Amino acid sequence: MVVVTDVPEAQRYEARVDGESEVAGIAEYIRTAELVAFVHTEVSPKYEGRGIGAALARAALDEARAANLRVLATCPFIAGWIDRHPEYQDLLYQARSRVSD
Repeated sequence: MVVVTDVPEAQRYEARVDGESEVAGIAEYIRTAELVAFVHTEVSPKYEGRGIGAALARAALDEARAANLRVLATCPFIAGWIDRHPEYQDLLYQARSRVSD
């Protein structure tokens, strides 16, 4: 089982495999009052292929939804994960176009 925890003072989510103290993966973010930008996701090579990245993405995006935040996925992993999971695409930040005078 993968346990994901938000660590706001480090601006990242941390994933640990149940029963282990070592951090298996991280998803770094920048959060504002309206938006959370996911900027980097990394899984330790020791834990690759065990669903750590997916657990990070799902937990982070579920928390963004619960907080009513839009998501800016500059991290290629998070962006790709959202592409493969259309149920999260409604969270994506859409830039407002500016009309010049």
